[in-house]
Amino acid sequence: MCGILAVFGCVDNSQSKRSRIIELSRRLRHRGPDWSGLHCHENCYLAHQRLAIVDPASGDQPLYNEDKTVVVTVNGEIYNHKKLREKLKSHQFRTGSDCEVIAPLYEEYGEEFVDMLDGMFSFVLLDTHDKSFIAARDAIGITPLYMGWGLDGSVWFASEMKAISDDCERFISFPPGHIYSSKQGGLRRWYNPPWFSEDIPSTPYDPLALREAFEKAVIKRLMTDVPFGVLLSGGLDSSLVAAVASRHLAESEAACQWGSQLHTFCIGLKGSPDLKAAREVADYLGTRHHEFYFTVQEGIDALEEVIYHIETYDVTTIRASTPMFLMSRKIKSLGVKMVISGEGSDEIFGGYLYFHKAPNKEEFHQETCRKIKSLHLYDCLRANKSTSAWGVEARVPFLDKEFINLAMNIDPEWKMIRPDLGRIEKWILRNAFDDEQKPYLPKHILYRQKEQFSDGVGYSWIDGLKDHADKQVTDSMLSHASFIYPENTPTTKEAYYYRTIFERFFPKNPARSTVPGGPSIACSTAKAVEWDAAWSKNLDPSGRAALGVHEAAYEEAAVEAKNATTLLQSCSSPKLIFPYVKDLAAESWVDEDSEFTTEVGDKRDGCS
Repeated sequence: MCGILAVFGCVDNSQSKRSRIIELSRRLRHRGPDWSGLHCHENCYLAHQRLAIVDPASGDQPLYNEDKTVVVTVNGEIYNHKKLREKLKSHQFRTGSDCEVIAPLYEEYGEEFVDMLDGMFSFVLLDTHDKSFIAARDAIGITPLYMGWGLDGSVWFASEMKAISDDCERFISFPPGHIYSSKQGGLRRWYNPPWFSEDIPSTPYDPLALREAFEKAVIKRLMTDVPFGVLLSGGLDSSLVAAVASRHLAESEAACQWGSQLHTFCIGLKGSPDLKAAREVADYLGTRHHEFYFTVQEGIDALEEVIYHIETYDVTTIRASTPMFLMSRKIKSLGVKMVISGEGSDEIFGGYLYFHKAPNKEEFHQETCRKIKSLHLYDCLRANKSTSAWGVEARVPFLDKEFINLAMNIDPEWKMIRPDLGRIEKWILRNAFDDEQKPYLPKHILYRQKEQFSDGVGYSWIDGLKDHADKQVTDSMLSHASFIYPENTPTTKEAYYYRTIFERFFPKNPARSTVPGGPSIACSTAKAVEWDAAWSKNLDPSGRAALGVHEAAYEEAAVEAKNATTLLQSCSSPKLIFPYVKDLAAESWVDEDSEFTTEVGDKRDGCS
């Protein structure tokens, strides 16, 4: 990922203004530590911080057309750039950069060329002939972009809020799938897929078509001139990404430079569900697996830095971003600059556990549409900014335009969770890759229950965050929250704690307005909370809040913990009762070499 900053219409275009633009662009250098560039045309500035992934030697930005009258600063990857170059044979290219096609496409097709791009991107383009400019963001919002307005009438764009928040009177999160045109004077949506209207599709389920579309999405994301790998949690989505990438890596251009053995990465608390499952998948696929550990305290110590980088106070996003942030630092230390990840599948296929309660296929489909439309505020934001904080790029094949269009056109009856028919969440995806002749994954991994990343790294991670927040926020502070934070008022001590950190970094009203709010259960939208009356009493974004669905739901775990404690207190040989004690939500009771132990947080106490 790169960092972009563009400013148009400044009243002051002195050397001091240029210095200020350089200073603000430097706030994005973590996104692009490889090179910096700045183009100034009268009172217009386009700055760039580069992370070199494709053509590291000559692809520095800003990029230009042949006579340098069209200037572009881009953050992203254009996967179909070679095909697009075939349409632009009358143009001469200076570099091998995938993003260099943008300027000539604008010259040939005008502002309507954006839908021709297959990739993830945010860009700003200046036409110096008339000083007009456009800005655009990819279909789903995989790459971040913000837009702001200065008191002097200037218009600003930046990859992250921190680059414009001090100098703009107002700023917003640039909506995904949109283009801003100075000529037309406003935003308009360029991405208009059939599913956007939320009408119910009726196309029959074709497992082979779904499989082929996803394999194609993964293969195109192997485009790289630098070392890369796959983020592997051991869950269905990341395991499928790893399986497909591993299967097709040898035939890719990347294998010629970096070898045909895929590197995979996982992080968790010791003993966490993800670490165990990821190791098993890595062994099955034969990847070069890298396993990282962190403690609850290390995660807590990183919270302020995490919130500064991801620019949100959303509870779920912070919970999941922290281990991803820590892992990205480890990955970068190994010399890896690009990773492929599994975000987006749960939104497309209704993989979150609360979808078990969807009353009918109509509401199921409409909820998936709502989830995809808001991805840029949650999982896309997390995946991009947590990795970009350390100069690592994350690619997400589930959010491929072609794949989304195919998957969202399937009759949602096939996505419904139907225990009576043996269909668990994301059954149509699991079934598509259930190949008896040439298995992609072991069966029990292919049909593993959904774990949200913040849960899968270790259940005591979330419990530790809550405990820490309880010590930082008093009952009195929380009771007055509506007076201190009238917008998106925090309702828990954990949410209050994150909000105080966020406000220190981003104190302006427009900043807090970029973060969504509203009730949620296990990552649902506010609308889906209505599916079960009991959920309104247990609002928590963790998957374990889906009572009666998750195998380690809070309520069930609390009961089991109480029963287990009673048994232990009255039993002289705990080993005898082990078969009757279910996994608990902390780090679970485990039987290791016939020695019965319990782990809570990072402390382990033996019992004999």
